[in-house]
Amino acid sequence: MDITDFYETFFEEAEELLGDMERLLLELDVDEPDPEQLNAIFRAAHSIKGGAGTFGFLVLQETTHILENLLDHTRRGELTLRRDIVDTFLEAKDMLHDQLNAYRNSVEPDPEAFERICQTLKQLALDELGESVDGATPGAQPAAFDPEPVPEPLVEEPAETALSADTDTPDTGANTLCVALLGVSDKDRELLVEELQQLGSVLKQGGDVQRYEVILETGVSSDDIEAVMCFIVEPEQLEVRAAPGSAAPAVGQNDAVSDASPTAASESASEEPAQPPAVVESPARVDKAKPKAANAPAQTQGGKSKGGESSLRVPVDKVDQIINLVGELIITQSMLDQTASGFDGVTHSSLHNGLNLLQRNARDLQEAVMSIRMMPMDYVFSRFPRLVRDLAAKLDKDVELVTEGKSTELDKSLIERIIDPLTHLVRNSLDHGIESPDAREAVGKPRSGRLTLSAQHQGGNILIEVIDDGAGLNRKKLLAKAEANGLAVSENMSDDDVWQLIFAPGFSTAEQVSDVSGRGVGMDVVKRNIQAMGGHVEILSREGQGTTTRIVLPLTLAILDGMSIKVGEEMFILPLGAVLESLQPTRDDLYSMAGDDQLLKVRDEYLPVIALHQALDVQGARTEITESIVVIVQGEGRRYALVVDDLVGQQQVVVKNLETNYRKVAGISAATILGDGSVALILDIADLHRLSRRKSSRQSQLSPNKPAQEVLPS
Repeated sequence: MDITDFYETFFEEAEELLGDMERLLLELDVDEPDPEQLNAIFRAAHSIKGGAGTFGFLVLQETTHILENLLDHTRRGELTLRRDIVDTFLEAKDMLHDQLNAYRNSVEPDPEAFERICQTLKQLALDELGESVDGATPGAQPAAFDPEPVPEPLVEEPAETALSADTDTPDTGANTLCVALLGVSDKDRELLVEELQQLGSVLKQGGDVQRYEVILETGVSSDDIEAVMCFIVEPEQLEVRAAPGSAAPAVGQNDAVSDASPTAASESASEEPAQPPAVVESPARVDKAKPKAANAPAQTQGGKSKGGESSLRVPVDKVDQIINLVGELIITQSMLDQTASGFDGVTHSSLHNGLNLLQRNARDLQEAVMSIRMMPMDYVFSRFPRLVRDLAAKLDKDVELVTEGKSTELDKSLIERIIDPLTHLVRNSLDHGIESPDAREAVGKPRSGRLTLSAQHQGGNILIEVIDDGAGLNRKKLLAKAEANGLAVSENMSDDDVWQLIFAPGFSTAEQVSDVSGRGVGMDVVKRNIQAMGGHVEILSREGQGTTTRIVLPLTLAILDGMSIKVGEEMFILPLGAVLESLQPTRDDLYSMAGDDQLLKVRDEYLPVIALHQALDVQGARTEITESIVVIVQGEGRRYALVVDDLVGQQQVVVKNLETNYRKVAGISAATILGDGSVALILDIADLHRLSRRKSSRQSQLSPNKPAQEVLPS
């Protein structure tokens, strides 16, 4: 058996355990720590250590072993927690993460960093416990490790083929273990027994589907068996313990208790009565449910109960391939619809019925496949408790982090790209938004600030908010700073326009440069990255009460519900989420500004007019606006009046990256293939407005003496 086949599974499991460890450490109340949390943190470290030893990752194993010993003293009440001790544990967790990444990349971890963290942990043990904590040797158990005993399963005596408690097992002096498979089908059991034969000699086996026991004579420890088998079956389906009648300890032949001498161990063994062997939990997923009793529900072939859930790890590129194929299927279905539209509906009714059924099935398939890529926002939010804790301590602030809507789902391709923008926003709220405890107390606020991260679905978009109860944005300060930076500002600017100034490149209101902020780098990157994902940023602020930064993103960039529009002979796609309404304009509702800029009055609101044929140089389009159709659209929190020739209809389109396949085109976000095989461009509303303004400005410069036809009344 090639054990490297299980490397990637171990890395993923260890990543999850490290994430759990950090979350639990951050949730700990250092004054009254929860014993269950302490046990869970310890078990996570023990699991990683066991797996690292199995795969020969010795640096990771030794670091985890030293940390594990300290955690063991902590859960036993021998080491009193303080904030700085938790900080040290978190630092050790970060080092474990770095070591794990090194092994994932097939390189050895940094020896200096390894030595440094080991010395830090050992010094902590000397200072707090007055004793040293030695490193581990391969296969060794942690000092004072005392697994919680698990009662023997309530299993009735099996048939004659099963093993009884007094099975006559040869006393070979080797490590003889009993491996019990719980709720495993006959077909899967054969494969598992074959795997066990790779680890030793099978002396006897028997049982039924509910419990099948294998007596294994092996030279490896039970930890090693657990670490390998847990990647094949669920932890609740496996028990490993000393075989009945065997003198071998449950921890395995190669395991040793580091703090006990051979003499003490022999005396202890002779004085204490024999105890039932404890079940050793799976090192890689040790905190799962305990083995089920004999009367548990029957298991399915895959090993999970019929009422439970199972999961399958699939590489992302395979999922992307399926999504691309589904996209091509939708394009093909659109082509068939286009062709069939020319056939008589009565004569070819069966054809139309079949195509309608194909359309429904294709849509259902697309939604099902897209759901595979959806991930909960907890994947993002779980990164911030540590960041908020460390940064608040650096800034001498007391901040409470609240997360809402962690189960809200977003496409994986977007959820990974939103982490950096959110990190900038959180750091900005902590540094600029939330005041120091003394300043908050002086204005009647609680000394502890509150930072909220929330996510919720809104139509076809996801709404992500970063909310702080700090000082809010100072309008006068922002205007003064903008003017000093040479930006065009005026006192008549709306609050929304003033708040948007913080996204200008190089703009910062920090009094001094620090490692947190003040260099004017960050907020412009936030806006640019979010726009690249097809979203926009809005800011709501009230001075003295706090600031809300709102990010609006599409749920996915693979499939888009769009509105087909026509300008001249060209077809374009408007994202349906950006379309608010459409209307036929009248001359009385139009107002001309200086130059060629026009505004359309819609219910007492004046909207900038974007003539699509002018912005994109489309030939053969209608030039008289009153003979055209105006679509009211929204982009980056603002509304515009888009002038088009015709509205064709709504349809679902497959988004193709135009920049990758061709080049970046101003005013265009992507492209798609229509049912007739032609390419249609998907419009970027905000960029289209900027393009229209640039063209109007150039035309005004070419015709400087052209008078304004009508001026907007004050």
